[in-house]
Amino acid sequence: MSDAKKTNAVVTAPTCSRHSTQEAKMENNDSFEIFKTREGSVNFRTVGWIHASIIFLKLIFATGVLTIPSAMFVLGAAPGAINVVGWQLLNTYCAIVQGNFRNSHAGCHSIADMSYVMGGTWLKEVTGGIFLVTYLIVCATGIVGTSVALNALSNHATCTNSFMIVATIIIFLMSCVRKFEKIAWLTWAGFLSVYIAVFIVVVSVTTLDRPAAAPQTGDFELGFHVIGYPTFAEGITSAATIFCAGAGTSAFLPVISEMKHPRNYNRAVYLCMGVVTASYLTFSLVVYRWCGQWVASPSLGSAGYVVKKVAYGVGITGLIVSGMLYCHTAAKYLFVRVLRGSDHLQKNSWTHWCTWFACTFGTAVVSFLIASGIPIYNYLVALAGTLGFGPLALGLPGYLWIHDHGYYRTGNWKQVIIYWLHWLLILLGVFMTIGGTYGVVQNIIDAYANGTIGRAFDCADNSNSS
Repeated sequence: MSDAKKTNAVVTAPTCSRHSTQEAKMENNDSFEIFKTREGSVNFRTVGWIHASIIFLKLIFATGVLTIPSAMFVLGAAPGAINVVGWQLLNTYCAIVQGNFRNSHAGCHSIADMSYVMGGTWLKEVTGGIFLVTYLIVCATGIVGTSVALNALSNHATCTNSFMIVATIIIFLMSCVRKFEKIAWLTWAGFLSVYIAVFIVVVSVTTLDRPAAAPQTGDFELGFHVIGYPTFAEGITSAATIFCAGAGTSAFLPVISEMKHPRNYNRAVYLCMGVVTASYLTFSLVVYRWCGQWVASPSLGSAGYVVKKVAYGVGITGLIVSGMLYCHTAAKYLFVRVLRGSDHLQKNSWTHWCTWFACTFGTAVVSFLIASGIPIYNYLVALAGTLGFGPLALGLPGYLWIHDHGYYRTGNWKQVIIYWLHWLLILLGVFMTIGGTYGVVQNIIDAYANGTIGRAFDCADNSNSS
């Protein structure tokens, strides 16, 4: 039994406990959760499952839909479509595995807490480090995307890096909102703005005689291929980009801790991932079919100057909210790690607020430094997918399932097959982490070598680089 059952402290024990699913269902809901609903403390558990699903959508949708069309150019339409459907189905399954594990072990707030149950302190610290680095990288994608939007709307009125500073300040200030429930309305606005912006681009590209970035006179090569023939580095980077588009499922876990009814998590995931998969497949195929190799990255710039300004004007809210959510998620992890076990976690004290502001400011600054060092949107997304989401969204979920279903190894033949398929999932995570990171890093090195990326803190505009 966890310490939360033995004390009236504001928070639960600092680690997950090894309850089975049946025991978890018998637990008092309040004692099972990291955040309490007691009188006199700040109530964090105020998010309904619909709001949770919208938060999940916003965590995933903006990053993915803006990068998949250029990844399809590398892979080809058919392999690209297979990658979209396959990766999103796998990401959905892994999200459910993580949520079920979290809801079966008291006191878990993050994937790092869940790793403690499986491997103890060392695995918890390694996982926590990977989690933090990953969401700093994806926060950097929000900064880059917002800076590209500001560049487009201002006709490049100032240095690109200046717009990154502006984007970082905006994202930091919005991230300071303390509870997911308080930013729920922002996620609605953010999701709708990006969805409408992408829809505008999708419709607009079908009305053009030729892609906006292609030569406007004479013959040109569209670059549409049913099957592409990339190098290993190009192929793995593009596959990682598509995988990353729906792999941020470890960010769902802190949201569960702020849900009114955490056991409604699965329905929120199914709603989110159903919308994401259908949208990714249709939007990316249409944009790639009409733009081919001339697709922009981020893809909002693919339909010409006027539509680009309109799309970024509509979608900039969503880009900012994406960066804010990633920054908030990373900061919330640090915040809980620092104050867990203390009354200050849910108390409006000086220590509480100073810690929260320090966490949000620190994550925003580090994300800005990453964005300045790798200012190409696709490469940032792919790097997050390989270095971070490979272990977080594939390897660890496989091991989470094996931890709670070890008896399948000696069960009937169906259970044995399912058991070893989860070991295969772990191996896939290892492959994406090692092979994928190699491919992305090689592409970044090549981009610096051929001048696609200038030096860090450069004023060059990389908005159309893929």
